[in-house]
Amino acid sequence: MQKKILLTSFNTWLSEQQSNSSDDLLLELAKMACVDHDLNFLRLLPVDVAVASSRVIAKINELQPDYVICCGMAASRQNLSVEVVASIMSVQATDISSKDCPENFLPTTLQTTVDVEQLVAGTAAVEISYDCGKFVCEGLYHSVLNYLSQSQLPIPCIFVHVPILNQENLIGILADFVLIINNLVRGNREQGTVS
Repeated sequence: MQKKILLTSFNTWLSEQQSNSSDDLLLELAKMACVDHDLNFLRLLPVDVAVASSRVIAKINELQPDYVICCGMAASRQNLSVEVVASIMSVQATDISSKDCPENFLPTTLQTTVDVEQLVAGTAAVEISYDCGKFVCEGLYHSVLNYLSQSQLPIPCIFVHVPILNQENLIGILADFVLIINNLVRGNREQGTVS
């Protein structure tokens, strides 16, 4: 039985960017006929945490996917990176008037329920990362993980950072990405996860 997978990508955020590598990767994936899953794409999310998060959460509620794979561009990286955690700074003070004091902000960290070591097994060049970047990627990942947890939805979610794609690295990165998708489905099937 095919598993329903929601895959997301971002739009560009700088005028000199012709495309976002996360979206480039999803476009290449969509061209592949050999992927044996029900892939659902939510492409070109705006580079705005609140808007992007609300769109992804709405799509999760609409599709009821078995898995969620959020993707973002990491121009400084050379390989795909699977993010283990997402952190945000949250107000910890009970007195709202003290919200501008830096000492009242503490990181709130959420971790994927996916066994990331198992997820990247067999890939050629995928890194495991604990630094989601402190930008819209981390905000989206945290929002989705938090929503799934608070809603008690047993939907595994990962975030994959994608380097700039070119003719030299595209085939290898695409092959690793397909293997990550297959490992995600296979790993949860072997663990007996309801999906």
